[in-house]
Amino acid sequence: MHKAGFVNIVGNPNVGKSTLMNQLVGERISIATFKAQTTRHRIMGIVNTPEMQIVFSDTPGVLKPNYKLQESMLAFSESALQDADVLLYVTDVVENPEKNMDFLEKVQKMNIPVLLLINKIDELKENSQQVLAEIVERWHALLPKAEILPISAKNKFGMDMLLKRIKELLPESPAYFDKEQLTDKPARFFVSEIIREKILLYYDKEIPYSVEVSVERFKEDDKRIHINAIIYVERDSQKGIIIGHQGVALKKVCTEARKSLEKFFDKPIFLEVFVKVDKDWRSSERELNNFGYNPE
Repeated sequence: MHKAGFVNIVGNPNVGKSTLMNQLVGERISIATFKAQTTRHRIMGIVNTPEMQIVFSDTPGVLKPNYKLQESMLAFSESALQDADVLLYVTDVVENPEKNMDFLEKVQKMNIPVLLLINKIDELKENSQQVLAEIVERWHALLPKAEILPISAKNKFGMDMLLKRIKELLPESPAYFDKEQLTDKPARFFVSEIIREKILLYYDKEIPYSVEVSVERFKEDDKRIHINAIIYVERDSQKGIIIGHQGVALKKVCTEARKSLEKFFDKPIFLEVFVKVDKDWRSSERELNNFGYNPE
């Protein structure tokens, strides 16, 4: 008997979906920062054993779109409701349960197992048991069919119990992907995500959300990997901020990205990065397609 299925992770921004994904997969698949809207794509991470294949999907945080990029991000999240065998709906201990009720109503109507994960329980201090019980009660009223599990993805609390439950709920099925495969994304995707992660960490305000990264060259030989990437911004002023005085800011991003890339690929990296302006790319259907924001 072999089990296989799609276990899709959804929820509002900044509740810890990407941290959870990385803990479940055991690989650093999704970038996880303290900033909301870090994840822009639907990213699969695949866990294989001889008897089982679990295809996890991390998705962008659910939000009301203000421009076309956010429309694409919401479409990725909604697509995760359509093919899930098990749905992981992630919230945390401070979130208003009635936030984004439109999306929650779609979850309410689903006929598959839904595990509601109350993340960040390590942040509960005084009267933690009572507060947690009240949070569980509020969520139970909204999603009465869901199983509710308190977890801390950051501290790995509840991960073993969650994984055991997922395995019990998976349907019998042959594997969907090759058993050696870890993700559905190519190497270039992870290069662009790691560079974008550093931009999220080192720049403030609107800058990280106006940035897209494109990998123009990825050439691997026996000794190292040669990478050329372009950071796209929407305004000339943003280009100046990304580069910084005498190129110091960009150099820091490249240095930190190179270190992470060498760890990710376990190989020396030669990284060259340029900055270009692509005016209003977040609102351009054509540019979004070019950057891979098409959920189809």
